[in-house]
Amino acid sequence: MKKLFLLILFFYTTSTIFSQEKLGRPFFTGDVNFTLGVNENYEIGPDDDNGPLIIPSALLFRVGFGYEFKRKVAIAFNTGFDYHWNYSVSAFPTYGSLKYNISEKDDNAFFTEIRYGKMWTPSSNYPDGNYYGLGLGVQVAGEKRWNSIIRLDFHRKRIAGFKNDRLDSVSFGIGFSFF
Repeated sequence: MKKLFLLILFFYTTSTIFSQEKLGRPFFTGDVNFTLGVNENYEIGPDDDNGPLIIPSALLFRVGFGYEFKRKVAIAFNTGFDYHWNYSVSAFPTYGSLKYNISEKDDNAFFTEIRYGKMWTPSSNYPDGNYYGLGLGVQVAGEKRWNSIIRLDFHRKRIAGFKNDRLDSVSFGIGFSFF
Protein backbone atom coordinates (compact mmCIF):
# COMPACT_ATOMS: atom_id res chain seq x y z
CA MET A 1 0.00 0.00 0.00
CA LYS A 2 2.84 2.38 0.84
CA LYS A 3 4.56 1.63 -2.45
CA LEU A 4 1.36 2.32 -4.38
CA PHE A 5 0.87 5.62 -2.56
CA LEU A 6 4.47 6.69 -3.21
CA LEU A 7 4.16 5.70 -6.88
CA ILE A 8 0.97 7.75 -7.30
CA LEU A 9 2.55 10.69 -5.47
CA PHE A 10 5.64 10.46 -7.69
CA PHE A 11 3.64 10.44 -10.94
CA TYR A 12 1.39 13.26 -9.75
CA THR A 13 4.39 15.38 -8.74
CA THR A 14 6.32 14.80 -11.99
CA SER A 15 3.26 15.44 -14.15
CA THR A 16 2.55 18.64 -12.23
CA ILE A 17 6.14 19.87 -12.53
CA PHE A 18 6.34 19.25 -16.27
CA SER A 19 2.81 20.34 -17.19
CA GLN A 20 2.05 23.57 -19.05
CA GLU A 21 -0.03 25.03 -16.22
CA LYS A 22 2.17 25.44 -13.19
CA LEU A 23 0.65 24.99 -9.75
CA GLY A 24 3.55 26.76 -8.10
CA ARG A 25 7.26 27.40 -8.20
CA PRO A 26 10.42 26.10 -6.52
CA PHE A 27 12.54 28.42 -4.39
CA PHE A 28 15.78 28.68 -2.44
CA THR A 29 15.90 30.60 0.84
CA GLY A 30 18.35 31.70 3.50
CA ASP A 31 18.36 33.91 6.58
CA VAL A 32 20.39 35.08 9.54
CA ASN A 33 18.65 35.59 12.89
CA PHE A 34 19.91 37.03 16.14
CA THR A 35 18.49 36.54 19.60
CA LEU A 36 18.44 39.07 22.40
CA GLY A 37 18.54 37.94 26.02
CA VAL A 38 18.47 39.42 29.50
CA ASN A 39 21.87 40.14 31.06
CA GLU A 40 21.88 37.92 34.19
CA ASN A 41 24.58 40.10 35.79
CA TYR A 42 22.57 43.30 35.44
CA GLU A 43 21.75 45.13 38.67
CA ILE A 44 19.71 48.29 39.07
CA GLY A 45 21.79 50.99 40.70
CA PRO A 46 24.16 53.87 40.18
CA ASP A 47 26.94 51.59 38.87
CA ASP A 48 26.76 50.93 35.16
CA ASP A 49 29.70 48.53 35.25
CA ASN A 50 27.51 45.46 34.71
CA GLY A 51 26.48 46.37 31.13
CA PRO A 52 23.08 46.82 29.51
CA LEU A 53 19.91 44.95 30.49
CA ILE A 54 19.37 43.42 27.02
CA ILE A 55 22.32 41.75 25.28
CA PRO A 56 22.78 39.60 22.15
CA SER A 57 22.74 35.93 23.08
CA ALA A 58 22.63 33.80 19.92
CA LEU A 59 23.19 33.76 16.18
CA LEU A 60 21.18 31.45 13.89
CA PHE A 61 21.95 30.69 10.22
CA ARG A 62 19.42 28.94 7.93
CA VAL A 63 19.32 27.73 4.31
CA GLY A 64 16.67 25.72 2.56
CA PHE A 65 14.79 24.84 -0.58
CA GLY A 66 11.13 24.24 -1.17
CA TYR A 67 8.08 24.62 -3.36
CA GLU A 68 5.39 27.29 -3.23
CA PHE A 69 1.85 26.27 -4.25
CA LYS A 70 -0.48 28.86 -5.84
CA ARG A 71 1.42 31.74 -4.15
CA LYS A 72 -0.30 30.93 -0.84
CA VAL A 73 1.28 27.83 0.75
CA ALA A 74 4.92 26.70 0.69
CA ILE A 75 6.71 23.66 2.05
CA ALA A 76 10.47 23.52 2.48
CA PHE A 77 13.36 21.49 3.83
CA ASN A 78 15.89 23.54 5.79
CA THR A 79 19.12 23.14 7.69
CA GLY A 80 21.23 25.53 9.68
CA PHE A 81 23.63 26.30 12.47
CA ASP A 82 22.71 27.82 15.84
CA TYR A 83 25.17 29.14 18.38
CA HIS A 84 24.00 30.28 21.84
CA TRP A 85 27.16 31.71 23.40
CA ASN A 86 25.50 32.35 26.79
CA TYR A 87 25.20 28.58 27.26
CA SER A 88 28.01 27.42 24.95
CA VAL A 89 25.47 25.44 22.93
CA SER A 90 26.00 24.74 19.24
CA ALA A 91 23.29 22.97 17.25
CA PHE A 92 22.57 21.87 13.70
CA PRO A 93 18.80 21.84 13.14
CA THR A 94 17.28 20.13 10.11
CA TYR A 95 13.57 20.60 9.73
CA GLY A 96 10.58 20.84 7.48
CA SER A 97 8.56 24.03 7.34
CA LEU A 98 5.08 25.02 6.26
CA LYS A 99 4.58 28.66 5.29
CA TYR A 100 1.21 30.32 4.70
CA ASN A 101 0.88 33.76 3.11
CA ILE A 102 -1.75 35.59 5.17
CA SER A 103 -1.92 38.47 2.72
CA GLU A 104 -0.23 39.20 -0.58
CA LYS A 105 -0.04 42.27 -2.80
CA ASP A 106 2.26 42.81 -5.80
CA ASP A 107 4.51 39.86 -4.85
CA ASN A 108 4.91 41.26 -1.31
CA ALA A 109 3.60 38.91 1.36
CA PHE A 110 2.88 38.85 5.08
CA PHE A 111 3.26 35.24 6.25
CA THR A 112 3.33 32.83 9.15
CA GLU A 113 5.54 29.74 9.28
CA ILE A 114 5.76 26.63 11.45
CA ARG A 115 8.81 24.40 11.67
CA TYR A 116 9.43 20.95 13.06
CA GLY A 117 12.48 18.73 12.89
CA LYS A 118 15.55 17.22 14.47
CA MET A 119 18.48 18.99 16.06
CA TRP A 120 21.99 17.62 16.39
CA THR A 121 24.51 18.91 18.91
CA PRO A 122 28.21 18.36 18.08
CA SER A 123 29.15 18.46 21.77
CA SER A 124 28.97 15.50 24.13
CA ASN A 125 27.67 17.87 26.84
CA TYR A 126 24.09 17.59 25.53
CA PRO A 127 22.31 14.89 23.53
CA ASP A 128 20.50 15.46 20.24
CA GLY A 129 16.94 16.74 20.47
CA ASN A 130 13.92 18.07 18.63
CA TYR A 131 13.49 21.48 17.05
CA TYR A 132 10.26 23.51 16.87
CA GLY A 133 9.65 26.97 15.46
CA LEU A 134 6.85 29.44 14.88
CA GLY A 135 7.21 32.79 13.19
CA LEU A 136 5.79 35.79 11.38
CA GLY A 137 7.44 37.65 8.55
CA VAL A 138 7.25 40.00 5.62
CA GLN A 139 8.56 39.13 2.17
CA VAL A 140 9.30 42.18 0.02
CA ALA A 141 9.55 41.69 -3.74
CA GLY A 142 12.88 42.67 -5.21
CA GLU A 143 14.25 42.82 -8.70
CA LYS A 144 13.46 39.87 -10.92
CA ARG A 145 13.47 36.71 -8.76
CA TRP A 146 15.13 37.93 -5.52
CA ASN A 147 12.99 38.81 -2.48
CA SER A 148 13.98 40.23 0.91
CA ILE A 149 12.57 38.76 4.12
CA ILE A 150 12.24 40.25 7.60
CA ARG A 151 11.03 37.88 10.31
CA LEU A 152 10.30 37.36 14.00
CA ASP A 153 10.57 33.74 15.20
CA PHE A 154 10.09 31.69 18.35
CA HIS A 155 12.44 28.69 18.57
CA ARG A 156 12.32 25.76 20.98
CA LYS A 157 15.11 23.24 21.14
CA ARG A 158 14.34 20.13 23.19
CA ILE A 159 17.62 19.16 24.85
CA ALA A 160 17.54 16.50 27.56
CA GLY A 161 19.70 17.48 30.51
CA PHE A 162 19.44 21.19 29.73
CA LYS A 163 17.60 23.55 32.09
CA ASN A 164 13.89 22.50 31.87
CA ASP A 165 14.98 20.12 29.06
CA ARG A 166 14.64 22.92 26.51
CA LEU A 167 16.20 26.09 25.20
CA ASP A 168 13.65 28.71 24.12
CA SER A 169 14.47 31.87 22.22
CA VAL A 170 12.87 34.65 20.22
CA SER A 171 14.86 35.93 17.27
CA PHE A 172 14.81 38.72 14.72
CA GLY A 173 16.04 37.89 11.26
CA ILE A 174 16.75 39.09 7.77
CA GLY A 175 16.96 36.87 4.75
CA PHE A 176 16.16 36.27 1.13
CA SER A 177 14.22 33.98 -1.17
CA PHE A 178 15.10 33.23 -4.77
CA PHE A 179 12.39 31.90 -7.09
